[in-house]
Amino acid sequence: MTKKALITGITGQDGSYLAELLIKKGYQVYGLVRRSSTSNLIRINHFADEISIISGDLLDQSSLMDAIAQSEPDEIYNLASQSYVPLSWTQPSLTAEYTAIGVSRILESIRRIKPDAKFYQASSSEVFGQPDESPQTEKTAFRPRNPYGTAKAYAHWITGNYRQYYNLYACCGITYTHESPRRGTEFVFRKITRGAAMIKLGLANELKLGNLDARRDWCYAKDAVEAMWLIMQQEKPDDYIIGSGKTHSVRELVDTAFKCVGLNYQDYVSVDPQFYRPDESIQLVGSIDKIKSQIGWTPKYSFENLVEVMVDHDLKN
Repeated sequence: MTKKALITGITGQDGSYLAELLIKKGYQVYGLVRRSSTSNLIRINHFADEISIISGDLLDQSSLMDAIAQSEPDEIYNLASQSYVPLSWTQPSLTAEYTAIGVSRILESIRRIKPDAKFYQASSSEVFGQPDESPQTEKTAFRPRNPYGTAKAYAHWITGNYRQYYNLYACCGITYTHESPRRGTEFVFRKITRGAAMIKLGLANELKLGNLDARRDWCYAKDAVEAMWLIMQQEKPDDYIIGSGKTHSVRELVDTAFKCVGLNYQDYVSVDPQFYRPDESIQLVGSIDKIKSQIGWTPKYSFENLVEVMVDHDLKN
């Protein structure tokens, strides 16, 4: 029998890669898409005829119930949220509505319409904020330091609550920063690979960045969505960290990206305090021991591979 999956946030980076993965595995894929006056299907256009789009919104309970009734999914992946941290400071209420309360609406819809469906919640390393230990594990205390991380913490806990109280198959993947050529240009990794490509091609002559010493645990979105799928294939629902288990500084990222195009970043990059984040989280790095030992997942792409993939893509673009 063909498995069916419903993906919220299918038009985003992770949603598009997950949809491709599930199609390859023979799933019938449904994507929940919020109606807008302009098309936002650019990331899924190349396989749009292989999926079914359902109109719905995390702010609207009845549309979520209708989407689940219509698709009758075996698996539901919630990848939709307001996920840009700086925007969460200027639009904290909207971030809470989509990223936190939206998850309650989905879980309640599952409970009422399809309680045997498996549910995956995209949690985030931002829940740890300024952690008191490094690397972080699934048992590290949550100390979010921005409205996005706070909303994700609520979403994480409410997923666990529904698992315990209603016995739903509900699990979370605590993903660290993951990148791809489909990443928005407002995110620092893509800003850097695109900046290096534009300078190489003579389309720009400088790149302004924030804190070059900030460190991140970066992996490839293709690796991350494979982990999400594997988490949902386990006998019992549980929460797992998804990351590379290593950190690299923004400076290393800049250096590697510019070396890919044969340039010295110091000739082109300047630091601008306006790009510093309030409450910059310096040392977020995840321990992937649990997902490695229990599920057998590790990233296939190295940091250097990822930078090369993205610089190559941006040069072609």
